[in-house]
Amino acid sequence: MPKPPRARAEELEKVQARFEAFLRGRQLKLTEERRGMLAAVFAQAHHFDADQLHLSLRGKGKDISRATVYRTLDLLVQSGLVRKSSFGDQHAHYEAVRHGEHHDHLICLNCHTIFEFYRPDLEELQDAICAEHGFKPLHHSHQIFGLCESCQRKGADELLLAHKVSQLHA
Repeated sequence: MPKPPRARAEELEKVQARFEAFLRGRQLKLTEERRGMLAAVFAQAHHFDADQLHLSLRGKGKDISRATVYRTLDLLVQSGLVRKSSFGDQHAHYEAVRHGEHHDHLICLNCHTIFEFYRPDLEELQDAICAEHGFKPLHHSHQIFGLCESCQRKGADELLLAHKVSQLHA
């Protein structure tokens, strides 16, 4: 369920303050371009790549270079405000990190759809496994690669899928 506008504005203010403190620690400034990018990133409902973000910003009349988008995304990842993931393809995907929200991913290797899911029982099992081994978890990423229902019905090229699966381990 999307947050109401006031909650989103408050979240953005907090995130902006964190990013500004991070940048200040590196003798960098929170420029208007970076501020606009931060707002655009936290307005995204789903995963995105740098080119999608760049096109979206340009479409809204923002005069921002592709290089600035990539550099700012790197800074946002370093600051912990954005998560960078690879979902079996050759480019990075990004998503805003929202406090208290966690999910895992089902990735269709045919149509590249990314399904987010959260299962408390899976989280509890992971915690139990860590406890059994005296292991302190700091982060985890659970990704399951396969075929979505739609692609299963359509049928998929088995050789192409085998190649894609082999590339996941490369």
